Amino acid sequence: MRYIALEEAFALPELAARQPTVPMRIRVTDEYAEMCGRKLVDFEEYRLPEMDANGVDIQVLSLTVPGIQADTAPDRAVDNAVFANDALAEVVGRHPARFRGFAALPMQDPGAAVAELDRCVRQLGFVGALVNDHTRGRYLDDPAYEELWSALEELGVPLYLHPGSVPADDWHVMRGRPEMYGASWSWQAETGGHAMRLVYAGVFDRHPRATLILGHLGEFLPFQRSRLDSRYRTLRVDTPLLRMPSEYIGTNIVLTTSGVLDPAAIEAAVLTAGADAVMFSVDYPYEDTAAAVASVEKANLSDDVKERIAHRNARRVLGI
Repeated sequence: MRYIALEEAFALPELAARQPTVPMRIRVTDEYAEMCGRKLVDFEEYRLPEMDANGVDIQVLSLTVPGIQADTAPDRAVDNAVFANDALAEVVGRHPARFRGFAALPMQDPGAAVAELDRCVRQLGFVGALVNDHTRGRYLDDPAYEELWSALEELGVPLYLHPGSVPADDWHVMRGRPEMYGASWSWQAETGGHAMRLVYAGVFDRHPRATLILGHLGEFLPFQRSRLDSRYRTLRVDTPLLRMPSEYIGTNIVLTTSGVLDPAAIEAAVLTAGADAVMFSVDYPYEDTAAAVASVEKANLSDDVKERIAHRNARRVLGI
């Protein structure tokens, strides 16, 4: 079976030198940090052999966290987004059969973000964009981003909502427990919450052809569908949704397997979100490619469903 992997990170040391320093809040071992640092900046020595060894035909590359969301000045964010996207286009150009790109967008300037998305899709051939959660506390349901949602619809490309922005606040529940920050818990809750802001704000009612991708099997959301609906029925809302909250999950909101190396969880995601809404990802280099592939191949799913997860859904959503 062949695979397309959608959440695969890279870093540019030259870009990091242009941006403000972001303190590392996730405490990892020195060995893990060294491995990630070595693989993030590589494209040929480690990445391609690992893909070849595990049947991954294509990685869709995206700038690692916090990405352009680290920038504080809008004009600098615009310059850095262009810099990062041009560098990514050069990598994809060297290996056009193996890599695709998600654009990094300067969300600090919504108009510039629309222009950069258009450039990246029309001129550079990118297959969508990836944003690391909020931008300095501004979420994607902000009216300033309406034009971006219209552009995503017009261009027919998805937006991947990824965790990892510079924290906007300090959750009391995590105080004294740094283990909870990041991919172990808080990022899923934050990013799933961001996605629900979009649902409740009516973004997908106003932009019904927009597609949002969530990693990590949907950041908790698919497994809360029935509760989202039961609680929504009890709420007094100013502008009712056109559909129940659960109905946006699996249609406008699709998900990837990134970072979840559990066949049973993948089976559950298919049952809750639908076989056409789940796409393979590794979360390279933060997770192991062989383990990610095994989690799909060991799942108790039909060969047809596994093929959809492995590459067919991604080809449809990304136009590959």
